[in-house]
Amino acid sequence: MPFQTIYTSGTGMLAGEKKLNTISNNLANVETTAYKKQRCNFEDLYYDNLRYPGSQDINGEFTATGIAIGVGTRVTSVQSDFSLGSITETGRDLDVAIAGEGFYQCTDPFTGELFYSRAGNFNVNANGLLVIGSAHTGRPVEPQITIPDGTEKVQIDDSGIVWVAQNGDVQELQNIGQIELATFINPEGLLRVGENMYRETASSGAPVNNNPGINGTGMLKAQHLEMSNVAPVVELIDMITSQRAYELNSKSTQTGDQILQTVIGIKR
Repeated sequence: MPFQTIYTSGTGMLAGEKKLNTISNNLANVETTAYKKQRCNFEDLYYDNLRYPGSQDINGEFTATGIAIGVGTRVTSVQSDFSLGSITETGRDLDVAIAGEGFYQCTDPFTGELFYSRAGNFNVNANGLLVIGSAHTGRPVEPQITIPDGTEKVQIDDSGIVWVAQNGDVQELQNIGQIELATFINPEGLLRVGENMYRETASSGAPVNNNPGINGTGMLKAQHLEMSNVAPVVELIDMITSQRAYELNSKSTQTGDQILQTVIGIKR
């Protein structure tokens, strides 16, 4: 029926729009520190079964196949890909990449809520706290690490220990804290909240905290940053394919509309 054609192709256009939006977001974040690309997963919708497989025909014979008319598609999930992005050297002491699994933890200063991030471009705020993000709006690392006054050098080793040198004595390093990493049984279940941050959900499971390199967590790499894992060429190819699929669904809608006009014209 023309009505069915319009509805079915319409679901394809809606699903295609969501996929194109997802691809656009991936490309927009190709330079975002530690951004994890997303992909759309689809499933077909219910079927109008005009005849079931194995049913008997008028001669009492069992049919080998049935007649099932599909009614379209939909997006079931937008899945995050947590594969490791490329690690790039920056030369900055407070840039730290995670070479493996795990998330940095930070606390919202207003609500006290815990957030998780893989972006290791740390800064120091006005109170001397090590924060994720900018020095003005960044969230303090959890457990909190305070950089003492007079610090001239900060060094973070592979195991997450933070060392500082004070008052010009760069040969004498002082241990002031430990960076911990959180892992989740299902990181794809984390909720994206923007600003390179994630929030725990019932789907992600509770965080398990360890020092870097312990119980499967990655080691840290100072003076480096993890880059986005988006492959621009792959995304562009996917975008072209999605665009063509959208155009085909649009053409099906136009065809269904033309048939409907013909049917209405005949009835008149």
